[in-house]
Amino acid sequence: MKVNKILALFILATVIAGILILIAYSRVWGKTEIECKIHINEQLVMESVYGESPTFAIWLENPASGEVKTIFVTNRAGNNDWEGKAEVPALPLWTKISESERQFRKESPEEEIDAASGATPTPGYFTVRAKAKPDSEWLCWIEMNLAGDYNDTYKEFDEETKITDEFAIGQPALVYRAAIQAKIDNIVVPEIVGMAVTNADEIIQPLSGITTAINVFDEITISIVKPKPKIINK
Repeated sequence: MKVNKILALFILATVIAGILILIAYSRVWGKTEIECKIHINEQLVMESVYGESPTFAIWLENPASGEVKTIFVTNRAGNNDWEGKAEVPALPLWTKISESERQFRKESPEEEIDAASGATPTPGYFTVRAKAKPDSEWLCWIEMNLAGDYNDTYKEFDEETKITDEFAIGQPALVYRAAIQAKIDNIVVPEIVGMAVTNADEIIQPLSGITTAINVFDEITISIVKPKPKIINK
């Protein structure tokens, strides 16, 4: 009798587990996500004055409507928290983009937001995903600045001009871009399209005086993947 009860409970638990798994897979059936995978070069980070991982933001732009949505931004830039310092223009382009994005969200509060402000990733691989309708087309943007990565052009103190880099920007923020369609297994590699500096209305091209900054992100891929099935949606 006791054996029969144990067997019945085992069968019941197996059936429930199977149902939950089916529900999890049904939730993601036919859906797609954009996955951005970045490798941060540890050696270049350690060679910078502060030895801290770069500040960066990743956002998507709808090329038809011009709508933008941030999918990740490091904590300090996202929350404008610079440990007691005044606002630091580390990501000039994203700062402008985020202002227009916030206005859009106010006007369309029903729109789903994937954006997440998170702790600055340590050197190594970093991955973030965002929902995307199947077959939809997007421009994927990344802006990155490594504080204190000085070189002969971008110095901590310029003896000729007598100007100090008060915000420790070092080499200007680099801007990456890639176009992608949300079809499973599509993979693109973003290209550097210029650099962003404070008070400039447009991305500056070509790169001028940039050296090590182009290798801080030494691997970037943007892929279209299937969402991961989850029994419990958070």
